[in-house]
Amino acid sequence: MAPLEVSQVRELLNKNWMTHDAMWFFHCLQECGMGTANKLNLAAIDSMSRIEAKRYAKALGLKRIASPEDLRRFVEGVFSLVKADFMDFGYELDQDGRLIMNMGECFAYHGIKRLGVLEQYRCGIYRRVDGWWDALGLSYQVEPRFEGCLKLQHGWCRRAYTFQF
Repeated sequence: MAPLEVSQVRELLNKNWMTHDAMWFFHCLQECGMGTANKLNLAAIDSMSRIEAKRYAKALGLKRIASPEDLRRFVEGVFSLVKADFMDFGYELDQDGRLIMNMGECFAYHGIKRLGVLEQYRCGIYRRVDGWWDALGLSYQVEPRFEGCLKLQHGWCRRAYTFQF
């Protein structure tokens, strides 16, 4: 077998991680119901995102995020690791530290829709991103604030973060 390219390893690990996440949610839903599945999923995301943010910052050589340039290094570094080819999202980061994330065809939306529980689902994707900023002690505002699924509520899924340094 030929050795895998770095991009192939990243893709494989991200697909496996997202499959684990989906299967964990599915089995929790089956066993405990939607209310508990949402509650446990968001609690796990809150815990995990804070740990991973610190790991990413350390791996990227960032002791703290003190400027828009530090934020750019963090965002570009993290998304180069966690964004797999099947994830249809993009982002814009301006020089002042405003980050706009835009989901295209959201894999979580489609997965939860297939389970038939989209109306009750509480999205964890942006919760993960919020956890990064909180763990790193960043001051920010976010629009829109929401519960549930933006794509279901509005037909689009995008979020703007404005950071204060």
